[in-house]
Amino acid sequence: MRNDLETCGLELYRRGFPWGLVSNGLALNRRRLDSLLAAGLHAITISLDGFEEAHNWLRGHPQSYDKALNAIRMLTQEKDLVWDVVTCVNRKNLDQLTDFKSFLIDTGVSDWRIFTIFPVGRAVTFPELQLSDSQFTAVFDFIRATRKEKRIRLSYGCEGFLGGYEMEVRDQFYQCHAGINVASILIDGSISACTSIRANFNQGNIYKDKFMDVWNNRFQPFRNREWARKGVCSDCSLFRYCEGNGMHLHDDDGNLLFCHYKRLS
Repeated sequence: MRNDLETCGLELYRRGFPWGLVSNGLALNRRRLDSLLAAGLHAITISLDGFEEAHNWLRGHPQSYDKALNAIRMLTQEKDLVWDVVTCVNRKNLDQLTDFKSFLIDTGVSDWRIFTIFPVGRAVTFPELQLSDSQFTAVFDFIRATRKEKRIRLSYGCEGFLGGYEMEVRDQFYQCHAGINVASILIDGSISACTSIRANFNQGNIYKDKFMDVWNNRFQPFRNREWARKGVCSDCSLFRYCEGNGMHLHDDDGNLLFCHYKRLS
């Protein structure tokens, strides 16, 4: 969608930063991929949310599945590029996961990530996007079993402290890296941490602030999370591990909207 991706990517590459992107694959043809690679593209993720009906329903585009699958098949030929597939699990694709896993393996996918959709923004108005507690737990049982098979490298996304599932469904123990060792520059120049975090947690803007000054002297809400010790977190014995869950899971007043650990307990 942006004609200046290569320009931005090349500037990052010249400064020593490996850069990548997440794509729905709609505009990723051979010519564009070659152009991105020439600009130093290091890694890419393609979103594929199940088989055709489930994927196109979630993405709202009749060609989305075919385009995403074509992009994945193109990436299987790239030996020097780091890439994976990410799937947002919901009620429409949950029962397909076992067959979908086999399909990805047969397609040549070796790295796969799964996310669940948390009830924020428009997702609140679509109950099909939300899993019941038993379905939510079933996702992690599936990931754990798949990792033991070792046919495909599968992990859960970075969000959320998972209690007893930690280190069984991903490679690192949970930590919200937002504002700790991750920052983001948004399209309007806002300095944030993770791009999923609400605008009221923005820490500055590159058009009026020096980035390193912001990084060194702000981000206090990210680095001291005692303010999050309220509500369901107020008397939780595991707060020292979780610190109030992911920053993107808090509303404008700092209240936690979604607790993975409580749902899995």
